[in-house]
Amino acid sequence: MVARVFIDGEAGTTGLQIRERLAMRRDIDLISIPDESRKDPAARADYLNKADIAILCLPDAAARESVALIENDTTRVIDASSAHRVAPDWAYGFAEMDADQGDIIAAAMRVTNPGCWPQGLIASIRPLVAAELLPADLAVNYHGISGYSGGGKGMIADYEGCGNGANVYAPYALGLNHKHLPEMTEYTLLDAAPLFTPSVGNYYKGMLTVLPLNLAGLAKVPTGEQIHAALADHFAGAADGFVDVAPLAALERADDLDPQALNDTNRLCLHVFANDARAQAVVIAVYDNLGKGASGAAVQNLNLMLGVDQTTSLAA
Repeated sequence: MVARVFIDGEAGTTGLQIRERLAMRRDIDLISIPDESRKDPAARADYLNKADIAILCLPDAAARESVALIENDTTRVIDASSAHRVAPDWAYGFAEMDADQGDIIAAAMRVTNPGCWPQGLIASIRPLVAAELLPADLAVNYHGISGYSGGGKGMIADYEGCGNGANVYAPYALGLNHKHLPEMTEYTLLDAAPLFTPSVGNYYKGMLTVLPLNLAGLAKVPTGEQIHAALADHFAGAADGFVDVAPLAALERADDLDPQALNDTNRLCLHVFANDARAQAVVIAVYDNLGKGASGAAVQNLNLMLGVDQTTSLAA
C-alpha cells in the first residue's frame, strides 16, 4: 500500500531535507500543495485531511493551527516543531530513548519530533538515572555547539552573509530560559531542568554536546566503566537503532570528537571519559543537527509508523 505523505512547510530547511530523503520512495506518494496556496488555511486543510501522514515543518503556532485543521480520525501527524514536545497524547519521537519507544511511535496517531539539543542530553543521562547510577535530583550542567542551520532561515542568512567574519563560537540563550528546557526535564527523568548553555559555530551543520558530571557528593559514586556499561547496555537494547556508544578509552583528545563527524548520517555517538580518582566524568554526544536532530529523526519516525525498516532512506 502506498502512503500519502504531506509535508506542511516543505520549503523550510527541515522540510526540504525530509523531501529529499523521501523523493525516491515507491511506498510513499508525496503530495504537495501549490506554492500560491501554502498560506491558505482551506487549501492546507484539504491536504492535511487527505494525507495518511502529515509531517509539520512549521513554527510552533502554525503547527498547532495545522493540527486543528485536521477533522478526520485517520491522518497521523509527525510534528517537527516544539509545539507538542511535552503535550499529553503525543508520542515522543526519540526511538532509542527506551526499549519500547519504537513500538510506541509505531502505534501513535501523533508523534512529536525531538529537539536537536534535547536528544544529546536525554541520550547521555536518562539511561544513567534509569539504572540508578545517578539520582533524579542531581544538579546538571549541559552545553555544546551546533552549526548555524539549527537557527533556521534567519540565522543561516546572517551567518552566510558574514562569511568568515561571523562569530566562530557564539553562546546564546543567555537568559537561561531556552524553549527546550521543559522537554529536557520531561524526558531525562531529572527532577529539575539543567543549566543549559548552548552555542552556535560558524559552520553549517553538525553538533557536539557535553554533559560534565561531578560525582563526588553522591552516596554511591559510579565509576567511568559503570557509566559506560549502562549506556552501552541501554542502547544495545534499541534494536536497529542509530545510537552508538564509543569504546571506553583513556584519551586526552580524539579526532572523532568533531561536531561535523557524523554529518549526513542519522547516527548519534556517545563518548564517555572519566577520572575515577577525582570522581568526575563527562559524556559527549556527536550528531548531525539536521539529521538525527531533525529531518533524519522525522524519517525514522515515519518509517516506524509505516511499519517498514526504520533505516529506510537514512544513511547510517
